[in-house]
Amino acid sequence: MALGAFAAHGLKSTIQADMFAVFETGVRYQMYHSFALFAAAWGFARWQARAFALAGWLFVAGIVVFSGSLYLLALTGARWLGAVTPLGGLAFLAGWLCLASGAALKMRT
Repeated sequence: MALGAFAAHGLKSTIQADMFAVFETGVRYQMYHSFALFAAAWGFARWQARAFALAGWLFVAGIVVFSGSLYLLALTGARWLGAVTPLGGLAFLAGWLCLASGAALKMRT
Protein backbone atom coordinates (compact mmCIF):
# COMPACT_ATOMS: atom_id res chain seq x y z
CA MET A 1 0.00 0.00 0.00
CA ALA A 2 2.74 2.43 0.93
CA LEU A 3 4.66 1.85 -2.30
CA GLY A 4 1.51 2.33 -4.35
CA ALA A 5 0.73 5.58 -2.54
CA PHE A 6 4.32 6.73 -2.96
CA ALA A 7 4.11 6.03 -6.68
CA ALA A 8 0.76 7.74 -7.13
CA HIS A 9 1.57 10.86 -5.16
CA GLY A 10 5.31 11.33 -5.07
CA LEU A 11 6.77 9.47 -8.01
CA LYS A 12 4.39 10.04 -10.90
CA SER A 13 5.60 13.56 -11.61
CA THR A 14 9.30 12.76 -11.25
CA ILE A 15 9.84 9.82 -13.63
CA GLN A 16 8.86 9.05 -17.22
CA ALA A 17 5.49 7.40 -17.91
CA ASP A 18 7.05 4.11 -19.05
CA MET A 19 9.12 3.87 -15.86
CA PHE A 20 6.05 4.72 -13.79
CA ALA A 21 4.27 1.76 -15.41
CA VAL A 22 7.27 -0.46 -14.55
CA PHE A 23 7.08 0.66 -10.92
CA GLU A 24 3.32 -0.02 -10.82
CA THR A 25 3.89 -3.53 -12.18
CA GLY A 26 6.27 -4.21 -9.31
CA VAL A 27 3.69 -2.96 -6.80
CA ARG A 28 0.93 -5.07 -8.36
CA TYR A 29 2.94 -8.30 -8.31
CA GLN A 30 4.13 -7.64 -4.77
CA MET A 31 0.51 -7.20 -3.67
CA TYR A 32 -0.69 -10.39 -5.40
CA HIS A 33 2.10 -12.45 -3.94
CA SER A 34 1.67 -11.08 -0.43
CA PHE A 35 -1.74 -12.78 -0.56
CA ALA A 36 -0.01 -15.93 -1.80
CA LEU A 37 2.24 -15.73 1.26
CA PHE A 38 -0.86 -15.82 3.46
CA ALA A 39 -2.06 -18.93 1.61
CA ALA A 40 1.31 -20.61 2.11
CA ALA A 41 1.33 -19.70 5.81
CA TRP A 42 -2.21 -21.02 6.23
CA GLY A 43 -1.30 -24.28 4.48
CA PHE A 44 1.79 -24.71 6.62
CA ALA A 45 -0.12 -23.94 9.83
CA ARG A 46 -2.78 -26.48 8.93
CA TRP A 47 -0.66 -29.33 7.54
CA GLN A 48 2.99 -28.56 8.45
CA ALA A 49 4.02 -29.71 4.96
CA ARG A 50 7.39 -28.59 3.64
CA ALA A 51 5.83 -27.68 0.29
CA PHE A 52 4.01 -24.77 1.94
CA ALA A 53 7.13 -23.51 3.68
CA LEU A 54 9.06 -23.72 0.42
CA ALA A 55 6.25 -21.91 -1.40
CA GLY A 56 6.42 -19.10 1.14
CA TRP A 57 10.17 -18.67 0.72
CA LEU A 58 9.84 -18.75 -3.05
CA PHE A 59 7.18 -16.03 -2.90
CA VAL A 60 9.47 -13.91 -0.71
CA ALA A 61 12.35 -14.44 -3.15
CA GLY A 62 10.09 -13.57 -6.06
CA ILE A 63 8.91 -10.37 -4.40
CA VAL A 64 12.48 -9.29 -3.62
CA VAL A 65 13.91 -10.16 -7.04
CA PHE A 66 10.96 -9.45 -9.36
CA SER A 67 9.40 -6.43 -7.69
CA GLY A 68 12.69 -5.17 -6.28
CA SER A 69 14.38 -5.19 -9.67
CA LEU A 70 11.42 -3.34 -11.21
CA TYR A 71 11.52 -0.71 -8.45
CA LEU A 72 15.24 -0.19 -8.97
CA LEU A 73 14.83 -0.11 -12.75
CA ALA A 74 12.13 2.55 -12.51
CA LEU A 75 14.06 4.66 -10.00
CA THR A 76 17.55 4.38 -11.48
CA GLY A 77 16.97 3.62 -15.16
CA ALA A 78 19.55 0.82 -14.97
CA ARG A 79 18.28 -1.30 -17.88
CA TRP A 80 20.42 -4.33 -16.94
CA LEU A 81 18.00 -4.95 -14.06
CA GLY A 82 15.46 -6.07 -16.64
CA ALA A 83 17.59 -9.19 -17.12
CA VAL A 84 17.25 -10.03 -13.41
CA THR A 85 13.47 -9.67 -13.26
CA PRO A 86 12.64 -13.04 -14.91
CA LEU A 87 14.49 -14.85 -12.13
CA GLY A 88 11.92 -13.44 -9.72
CA GLY A 89 9.17 -14.57 -12.08
CA LEU A 90 10.59 -18.09 -11.99
CA ALA A 91 10.54 -17.97 -8.18
CA PHE A 92 6.87 -16.94 -8.33
CA LEU A 93 6.05 -19.83 -10.67
CA ALA A 94 7.93 -22.31 -8.49
CA GLY A 95 6.11 -20.97 -5.44
CA TRP A 96 2.73 -21.51 -7.09
CA LEU A 97 3.74 -25.05 -8.08
CA CYS A 98 4.79 -25.82 -4.50
CA LEU A 99 1.58 -24.33 -3.12
CA ALA A 100 -0.56 -26.32 -5.55
CA SER A 101 1.32 -29.58 -5.04
CA GLY A 102 1.21 -29.21 -1.26
CA ALA A 103 -2.52 -28.58 -1.37
CA ALA A 104 -3.13 -31.46 -3.80
CA LEU A 105 -1.15 -33.91 -1.67
CA LYS A 106 -2.81 -32.86 1.58
CA MET A 107 -6.32 -32.80 0.15
CA ARG A 108 -5.96 -36.47 -0.83
CA THR A 109 -5.04 -37.58 2.68
